[in-house]
Amino acid sequence: MLTQEIILDALRSVIDPEIGMSVVDLGMIRQIVLGDEGKVEIKMVLTTPFCPLANMLVEQVRRAAAVIPGVQEAKVTLLDEPWDPSWMKQSAP
Repeated sequence: MLTQEIILDALRSVIDPEIGMSVVDLGMIRQIVLGDEGKVEIKMVLTTPFCPLANMLVEQVRRAAAVIPGVQEAKVTLLDEPWDPSWMKQSAP
């Protein structure tokens, strides 16, 4: 069964190259919406406005989700809200 935790585990492989941490540990993944028939929408923010790596990060997140067994369609939506460092996981280096 597809769960948010399975998706988060897969997204941990996506590393923000400027910071060197996963998008999950940075708190960039704000919401995962599990829809019908294997549709997944991932809502995320960027650590900086107008990030030059935005397209690359969005595509890497989409691809990481798309290869999970049970995912038929993966969509990534960038939210128009500022990232907050307090969202970082406490276990992050």
